Amino acid sequence: MKWIQKHPKASLEMLGYIPSFFSENDPRPAREQINENYQHGGGWQPFKGFKMLENGIQYPGDPPIPLCFEMKFRDETIRYYDGAWLAIIQPDCSFEICRID
Repeated sequence: MKWIQKHPKASLEMLGYIPSFFSENDPRPAREQINENYQHGGGWQPFKGFKMLENGIQYPGDPPIPLCFEMKFRDETIRYYDGAWLAIIQPDCSFEICRID
């Protein structure tokens, strides 16, 4: 699993423990792995209302939040945005976003 830097000011330190939440040896989808491995933070709790932009996300009335890193996890795409927002994007382009801090 390789995280691809998408923003010039992003650093791998921004990801914190997030990379450790995923295992290719675990057959479950990303959502289930995060839910189990992020229990101290409340598990995976999707936050509704975000709009997906080409290089970021935006909540109505707020400025866009830039995309910092992206990773392919089997058939899912995982994106990390500034401010500790994580998106799981499915092959059909549906997505969920959760704050992981």
